[in-house]
Amino acid sequence: MDKPQTVLEAINQALHRAMATDERVYLLGEDILDPYGGAFKAARGLSSTYPERVLTTPISEAGMLGVATGMALRGLRPVVEIMFGDFITLVCDQLVNHAVKFRWMYNEAVRVPLVVRTPMGGRRGYGPTHSQTLEKLFLGVPGLNVLAANTFTDPGELLYAAIMCGEDPLLFIENKLLYPLPLAKELLSAEVQIGWSEAGAPSLPFRAPASLATVRGAPPAQLTLAAYGHMAELARQAMFKLAYEQEAFVELVVPSRLAPVDASLILESARRTSRLLVIEEGTLTLGWGAEVLARAAEISGTPLKIARRLAAREHPIPSAPHLEAASLPSVEQIVAAASAIIRTEVHS
Repeated sequence: MDKPQTVLEAINQALHRAMATDERVYLLGEDILDPYGGAFKAARGLSSTYPERVLTTPISEAGMLGVATGMALRGLRPVVEIMFGDFITLVCDQLVNHAVKFRWMYNEAVRVPLVVRTPMGGRRGYGPTHSQTLEKLFLGVPGLNVLAANTFTDPGELLYAAIMCGEDPLLFIENKLLYPLPLAKELLSAEVQIGWSEAGAPSLPFRAPASLATVRGAPPAQLTLAAYGHMAELARQAMFKLAYEQEAFVELVVPSRLAPVDASLILESARRTSRLLVIEEGTLTLGWGAEVLARAAEISGTPLKIARRLAAREHPIPSAPHLEAASLPSVEQIVAAASAIIRTEVHS
């Protein structure tokens, strides 16, 4: 199999590789059989190669999660595709009140190695019920791991590790606009260093990568940007605009592990720059960025002089393209927010 060139190819190949490696891996979802292969084609080719282990389901997210949880309890490794991330709310009871609790309820006599994949995000004109970024609703659930794909490292390797090594429920977020984008090796103008989060006790037995990107040859950074998923790609574009148009320099930190929260590389960068801007596509209130800033404030040795958040507006995502664009953070907004922070005089 050729090396993946895009995020979608990486995810598809990871699913193929997992199913080829372990006969306990099953895929469940709506409209995932060939030739359709799922709404975003992540399942393409799987039902043709593994017809007995790719299960197309009725339109019942709660039902497929319940079935998959039972499969996991009996020793299988199911992967569930939720067609649109907006529908993740339909699995809350099965996931939050059952799957993630069984390990503790039964004194570790059982484990639930269940992976739930779903695309999130807007900018495709799908309207208020198919364009949301809802993973923040799950970030505080004990025992639930949440990972987010990005272009800075191979999301296929991350998904493969989640399927093969995970022993507890895991939510894998794939922003829709990431699918056609090239992987990190194509980011020719940036220096990308890969860090690793520690295994997230008690339920993540493998390490998830976090990336730190800077413009090649840049002087010391004046600001730390932190973003995940597709917002990391917009932040990367903003990083170059700031450097080439304003001679303003930043470090961009991109975690792939959202829960348990992994802010170590972000805080390490913030100690150097003393300024932090967190960016997310979800709405502002009580989001991932708020948690990161709270941890930065709580941990001694992080001398933050300025800390800001940038996120989606607090209303449903409109269908009209110009209104949708105005609702979500853009490259221009990141540049403006970063520039304002860098220009701000800080008085000790």
